[in-house]
Amino acid sequence: MGRETDVLIIGGGLVGASLACALGQAGLRVTIVEASPFTVDQQPNYDERSIALAQGSQRIFAGLGLWSALQDHVCPIHTIHVSDRGHFGFTRLRREEEGVPALGYVATARTLGKALLERLAELDNVEVLAPAQLVDFLVTGDIVQAGLLVDGKTVDYTAKLLVAADGAQSSIREQLGIKTTQRDYGQTAIIANVSTDRPHHNVAYERFTDSGPMALLPMTEQRSALVYTVRTAQADAVMALDDAAFLAQLQERFGYRLGRFLKTGQRYAYPLFLLRAGESMRPRLALIGNAVHTLHPVAGQGFNLGLRDVAAMAEVVMDAQRNGRDIGGSMVLENYAEMRKADQRRVALFTDGMVRLFSQPLPPLVWLRDTGMLALDFCPPAKRWFGRLTMGRSGRLPRLARGLEL
Repeated sequence: MGRETDVLIIGGGLVGASLACALGQAGLRVTIVEASPFTVDQQPNYDERSIALAQGSQRIFAGLGLWSALQDHVCPIHTIHVSDRGHFGFTRLRREEEGVPALGYVATARTLGKALLERLAELDNVEVLAPAQLVDFLVTGDIVQAGLLVDGKTVDYTAKLLVAADGAQSSIREQLGIKTTQRDYGQTAIIANVSTDRPHHNVAYERFTDSGPMALLPMTEQRSALVYTVRTAQADAVMALDDAAFLAQLQERFGYRLGRFLKTGQRYAYPLFLLRAGESMRPRLALIGNAVHTLHPVAGQGFNLGLRDVAAMAEVVMDAQRNGRDIGGSMVLENYAEMRKADQRRVALFTDGMVRLFSQPLPPLVWLRDTGMLALDFCPPAKRWFGRLTMGRSGRLPRLARGLEL
């Protein structure tokens, strides 16, 4: 039969590690399988990219006991300013209007990864296999049999539940034959950390331009995290610019709300696409995070959506465990899929709709969208709906996202 575990998680990125932390703290035997070395310096998912954590995500990390390790290394967002470059439309969200200490927080993936790895190292019932990979798997009755390649040798494992947290190019999803809906946006996000000569005052900016949205998120040490969307055909040329020319282009695209752009860190480029899987579970198998939904970074919703997948999965599994039910049984996984369906659909449609709307150059549509932005700014009920969506507090939420314990 090979080695036994309760939950086998394929993928040790931020989503997979968060799920391992949640289930491991609850006493389940958890095994993480990660293709890269499982250290902050060598795990490619734990790099200097900045992540906007929604207010609901802060609640999830607090519920997992991780916020105390993170709170001194994140930058709170007090205001969100959304504008349409070259046009009159804008809207603002303020923490005071929402009655929260912060609308969200900005952290690097490395900071989040470090906190997760340190917590996982404290859990004796969590096993990390890295570098390792899934070779094959077979569902037989009430178990999953998996063959793992570890140190050049095949090791057999059995588990009650296998979770695919293996990203947008999920090999598990492909092996299961789960169909996906995909859209290539023809855009590339250029990511970097930048410095300006004016303080950011904890304001996050989302500025829509003719090549795509441009975001500047407040960071510690008065830096800002840049997400600069360009047409994919232009991406190589922008990446090839020297720092001075790159900063000059940012200045021209963003303006002077933060004064002059002074410095930029290393740049990274990521092609942008929408991916939605038609199913998020099969017998004894569940998909979470980018394996089931990969979004455009507009409004910074991707990781937050994946973290709510984690919270829902942990909730249904722990409820089953407490009630003596099979944690990988069909009813448990159907509950997970049902819990997540509306949220995943709503956020995917929201981000995709934003990209489509602000990509339209037709004057009537420009006038309508800018008028709508101004109306949103002066309409408290609409702004409240928008705020709850961006903060990850709309719709049916898992207990952790509502600030409740598992």
